[in-house]
Amino acid sequence: MTKRTDEILSWYKSDSPMVRENLKKLLTHGELSGTGKFVILPVDQGFEHGPARSFAVNPPSYDPNYHVELAIESGCNAYAAPLGFIEFVASEYRGKIPFILKLNNSDVLSKGHDPQSAITASVKDALRLGCTAVGYTIYPGSALRNQQYEALRKIIAEARDAGLPTVVWAYPRGQGLSKEGETAVDVIAYAAHLSCQLGAHIVKVKPPKDHIEHPAALEAFKKASISTSSLKDRISEVVRSSFAGKRIVIFSGGETKSKEEILKEVSEIAAGGGFGSIMGRNAFQRPRSEALTLLREVMDIYKAS
Repeated sequence: MTKRTDEILSWYKSDSPMVRENLKKLLTHGELSGTGKFVILPVDQGFEHGPARSFAVNPPSYDPNYHVELAIESGCNAYAAPLGFIEFVASEYRGKIPFILKLNNSDVLSKGHDPQSAITASVKDALRLGCTAVGYTIYPGSALRNQQYEALRKIIAEARDAGLPTVVWAYPRGQGLSKEGETAVDVIAYAAHLSCQLGAHIVKVKPPKDHIEHPAALEAFKKASISTSSLKDRISEVVRSSFAGKRIVIFSGGETKSKEEILKEVSEIAAGGGFGSIMGRNAFQRPRSEALTLLREVMDIYKAS
C-alpha cells in the first residue's frame, strides 16, 4: 500500500470491503503497483472484429495463452477478455494476474442498426473463474442506450454483491452522433461522466479529438475558457468530468500505430492526468519481443508522471 493507493481507495468508501480489496488488487499488481496508474491488456478483439482481422498479423496470438503470458511477463495490472479466453487460461494462470471478465460483446456480422452488445457471460462466471473485476460496454448515442444503462445498473449491483468492481467501456456510437462526434471531447467527457453516474469503478474511453459535437457544449466550453487544442488538455477535461478526477479513467490504444505515435499519445495522457492505458492491438499485434518492449516503455512513462 502507498499513499496514492490509499487516496484512490478513499474515493470508493461506499463500497464493501471486498470490492475495495479487489480494486486494491488491480492497483497493486505489476510494474505500476502503488503508483495509481494502470496498463491493462484487453483481448476482446477476436469477438468484436473477427479472428483473422485481429490475430493473423501475429499468428501466435491466435492462442489464448499468448495474451495472458504477454500480460504477465510485461507486468500489466490486469488481463481483460471475454468468457472463452478467460475460461481457457483460468486454471493455469489464476492468481498470477488479475482477470477482468468482459460480460458483454458485439460482432461485426450485422450492420444497419444501432450498436447493442449481447450479454455473453455472468457475474457467476467471474466468481467461478476467480476474476478480480467484470467489464461491460455501453454505447452512449445509440438509440438503445437506455436499455444498456439499465442493464449496466443491474450488472454493477450484482457484481457489488459479489465483491467485484466494474470496468465500463464507454464508446459513444449510434444515430445520435456523427462519426466525428464519436470521439469529440465533449462527447467523450459526457460518456465518462455517465459511466461514473451509473456506478462504474473504472471507466475506459477513447482519447478525445479536438472537436465539439453539440452546440450547447461548444458554448459552455467557450464560456468557461476550456482549452481543447492539445490532447493533454482534452484528457484533463475528461478526467475532470469524472467526479473531479476521483474516478479511475483509462484510455484505449485503438488501432495499431507506430511506436513513436503510441508513446507520444501516452505521454499526453499521462500529462493530462489520465490513470493509464488499456492497450490491446498495439501490443498483441506486434511480435512478442516488440510488444514487451513497448508495454514496458509505456509503463515507464506512467511511472514518471
